[in-house]
Amino acid sequence: MSFAMAFCSTSSFRCRFALCNPKLQPLVSMSLSSKLPLHFFGNARFNRNHVHHHPTSLRIRASNSTSSSGSSTNLILLSSAVTVTTAVANRVLYKLALVPMKDYPFFLAQYVVIYFSILYIRYRARIVTDEMLAIPKLRFVAIGFLEALGLIAGMSAGALLPGPVIPILNQTFLVWQLMFSTLLLRRRYTINQLVGCLLVAVGVVVAIASGSNTGQMLSDVQFFWPALMIISCAFQAWASVIKEYIFIDSATRLKHKSLDIFVVNSFGSGFQALFVFLSLPLLSKLRGIPFAELPSYFKSGAGCFLNLGAGKPNCEGAPLLPLLYIITNLAFNISLLNAVKTSSAVVASLLVMLSVPISVYILSLPLPYLPEGTSLSPFFLLGCAILLCGLLLYNMTRPERNSSEVD
Repeated sequence: MSFAMAFCSTSSFRCRFALCNPKLQPLVSMSLSSKLPLHFFGNARFNRNHVHHHPTSLRIRASNSTSSSGSSTNLILLSSAVTVTTAVANRVLYKLALVPMKDYPFFLAQYVVIYFSILYIRYRARIVTDEMLAIPKLRFVAIGFLEALGLIAGMSAGALLPGPVIPILNQTFLVWQLMFSTLLLRRRYTINQLVGCLLVAVGVVVAIASGSNTGQMLSDVQFFWPALMIISCAFQAWASVIKEYIFIDSATRLKHKSLDIFVVNSFGSGFQALFVFLSLPLLSKLRGIPFAELPSYFKSGAGCFLNLGAGKPNCEGAPLLPLLYIITNLAFNISLLNAVKTSSAVVASLLVMLSVPISVYILSLPLPYLPEGTSLSPFFLLGCAILLCGLLLYNMTRPERNSSEVD
């Protein structure tokens, strides 16, 4: 009510003009907060054109709550569709980009500077403010450290695990995320939500495992390596929940202003690159590259990336495929972080999980530079059906938000 009185006292012409013109009253309603009814107490100035001469009380209710809710739902649906699409394209193009860059996989990850370039442009355009850049950096350090640990552990385990096992073990990401969001964000999930997430995980496992006929794939692998892959998923899940907490906390720090996505993505990726750089001796040892040969390794990788020089028969498809992957990877990371911002980290991981069987199906088809196709068993369709049922169960049983919660 005090907000309404201040609004009228500082903008008496707008209040009088709108209230005396019925056609403009909805515009006034849409320009005000929809959380609480606003009261405009009349006086002689407001009522001299009316029949009644005693003071009246006018109440303007926000009439756009339904339309605002519908717009928010449409935005979330659009964001989800973009996230799934870019996730599929990211997985497929990553595989295609590794055709020319299979000997230089680290080189594809050395483009974090792009994030900071975009962040600088947005800062110069005053989209990113000084208050956003003043967000405590310790949390970004934690994100970078955890993501670097996840990368190192995942690459170490992935070098010794059979290919089809890796995406299956990666689905433990959701389990870790549920655990961390419960502990750190104090979220509570219903039994139906937990069952829905379990069905999603089972569906992904069935869909991916249907493409393998190798039997017991882990029979010759020590238990330590699958466990290390699962631990790497824990690091990544922990980092994603911290990102969600940053968005929640920034709403208070920025006085309900929205934190720009590139602030989180740039600083998180920057600290990840820093920790990965500090661990290059370990990474080079895992790849069988002596530390002294790292400069020449990156020089050869740059030459293959640009497809420069003769005698590079294994770099066919560059630079088009690596560039497409980099662009798609940027779009995927941005859309995924936007999904975390508009919904939650768990919903974002569900969207990524939905992209897994779709990606497997596309990769089973003959593709440029990957002409060999793979036939999929009927269990693949069964896995997709289980996955979709899990998504439906989870989203249909999401608890309604408290009426006092700030949107």
